[in-house]
Amino acid sequence: MWKVVVVALAGLVLAGVGGVALAYPSLAATTCPGCYGLTELSPGVHVEDGLSPAQRERVGEVADQAARRVTAFYGGRRSSPGLLVCLTEACYRRIGGGQERGVAVLNRSVMLSPRGLDPVIASHEMSHVELHARLASSAEVPQWFDEGLAVVVSGDPRYLAPESAPDRCLVAPSGPLPVTLEEWLRTASADPATYARSACQVSRWLGENGGRAGLLGLVTRLNAGEPFSALVRTR
Repeated sequence: MWKVVVVALAGLVLAGVGGVALAYPSLAATTCPGCYGLTELSPGVHVEDGLSPAQRERVGEVADQAARRVTAFYGGRRSSPGLLVCLTEACYRRIGGGQERGVAVLNRSVMLSPRGLDPVIASHEMSHVELHARLASSAEVPQWFDEGLAVVVSGDPRYLAPESAPDRCLVAPSGPLPVTLEEWLRTASADPATYARSACQVSRWLGENGGRAGLLGLVTRLNAGEPFSALVRTR
């Protein structure tokens, strides 16, 4: 009888794992990269199998440059997200990717598409992971702040002027910015300038509040239970 119970439980576990893999391939891929045809390039970095030496070198360079950008901005890192990199669309679809260039998965891993093999895209996604590694589970920031900060950390020239500019804003905020992830996805997909507006808001806030010191102070107060709306005034 115990053998029957064990076999039944094992079947349920396997069915559950298979269900997760089918419904959430990105989650399954970050847990078992090798199951999706990815090989380890370096600790924490997995790449599509069959890449040329030049392609593997390029992935390593992007990973290093992105990590340095996040480290430089925060003055250190508390996160070490796994990096899954595909250089073909078929590979990216297989691990659960879509039309995006890159994506952070559950704030613990980053997936990059062939269009996202760039230090800007990689550091943008790694910024999301780093911010959430520093925030307590009870602390929340609106989605516009999370995304705007990622643009600032990555220095994305599509949405932000260089650091040498008197004002880095390319598009000034006008009206409320998306607060929830659902609102963000809906608004940003319809209007890509939402990234620029959010980056402008965050960049100006950092400039008025001591840059990195202001951000780290904000995180400390959020973790202590103070609400974001009472700490960050938008204009």
